[in-house]
Amino acid sequence: MERAVCVYCASSRTADEVYREAARRLGEVLAGHGYAIVYGGGGAGSMGALADGALGRGGHVVGVMPRFMDELEWGHRGLSQLELVEDMRTRKHRMLERSQGVVALPGGCGTLEELMEALTLKRLGLYLGPVVLVNTRRFFDPLLELLQRAIDERFMDERHAAMWSVVGEPDEVPAALQAAPDWSEDARSFAVPGR
Repeated sequence: MERAVCVYCASSRTADEVYREAARRLGEVLAGHGYAIVYGGGGAGSMGALADGALGRGGHVVGVMPRFMDELEWGHRGLSQLELVEDMRTRKHRMLERSQGVVALPGGCGTLEELMEALTLKRLGLYLGPVVLVNTRRFFDPLLELLQRAIDERFMDERHAAMWSVVGEPDEVPAALQAAPDWSEDARSFAVPGR
């Protein structure tokens, strides 16, 4: 498969339309820059909009979904590929394994949990790709403040702030992916502050 980006986003149909518009635009932009998209496979909310945006531009979109969700017919039916897995843990692993970068759109606890796992794996030198947050309506500001607080309180090293980057608009994502600083397994040497 071509270069691929894992996108974390929400399935909510009731969140403000601006989030679905940003997701659709991100799909268009990534497809236009030749990125395949690997995401959770959903057909509703930002998930569906992301896939529709990319597919509408001829993009390659891979959904990774637990079987129980497919049985509930939560999946997008027009994807390039749908990989069914046994559980949520396997889903997250496969999404990261199939991609070379992560983009997070605003979402609920599932989206935030996926993002935090990616950052944790990066901190441990187990995931080395870029992580880009699309800060639509300044959604991620409280999380960014909390991460900075964790650094200030020395629960994380100052160098950990380089694990992610933040953009305001989907159109900025390809450049942010390209500009992300290199990260290596050497991150383990400062994974535990004061060690």
